[in-house]
Amino acid sequence: MQLQEFNNRFLEANTNLLLCMACLNLSNSFVAFDKEKLIRLAKFYSSDFLGTDILALDSQFQNYIFDMRSNDLFLELQEVSELAEKLVNTGKHEIYPLVYLLVKLALTLLVATATIERSFSAIKYIKNELCNQMGDQ
Repeated sequence: MQLQEFNNRFLEANTNLLLCMACLNLSNSFVAFDKEKLIRLAKFYSSDFLGTDILALDSQFQNYIFDMRSNDLFLELQEVSELAEKLVNTGKHEIYPLVYLLVKLALTLLVATATIERSFSAIKYIKNELCNQMGDQ
């Protein structure tokens, strides 16, 4: 029943996007890390990641995940926003610029989606109020 509700609410592209973003989960020493899904996430942003960037991102992921799992500073992080902040504080955003870009885009997507949903909710409320007032007159 929950799966059916999920499928009703989200398009297939949105579902793939969410599943790919889930690979950025930091818990248990980046156990959810899946390079193929993260590369697929980068392909959603075709204007930010060119064909050569995808290849470079693939090689950056090789070093990135080893570095993250072996560095104690990154093992205690809980949220993706903390990861972005720690990458900047340690200077690793310059070592892994494409990975950092992907993290920033993932964080931006969450905010942009919530903002749009709030806007549509406000428009729906205003529309209903206007319709009710027109009917009263």
